[in-house]
Amino acid sequence: MELSVVILNYNAAPFLRLCLDSVIRATQKITSEIIVADNCSTDDSVQLVREKYPQVTLLPFGSNYGFSKGNNLAVKQARGTYLCILNPDTIVGR
Repeated sequence: MELSVVILNYNAAPFLRLCLDSVIRATQKITSEIIVADNCSTDDSVQLVREKYPQVTLLPFGSNYGFSKGNNLAVKQARGTYLCILNPDTIVGR
């Protein structure tokens, strides 16, 4: 696996959808994985990922671990040679 993309999310469903769409487009020609770590969102973020993005690995945390711990927990799951950590309001160019 060439690249792991980790996105830590908290109540950012509208942004997360745009972010995931851009990451999926940008990684079409490389072996990659996308991991969304959710910090116990109360919006429909988890449902969105489950229903619209089955190719994404979802880590729904039972608590809000904050930025550092949330990312660290997700990074432990990453298998790529390279790692990219994104905020959910990021749009990746082609």
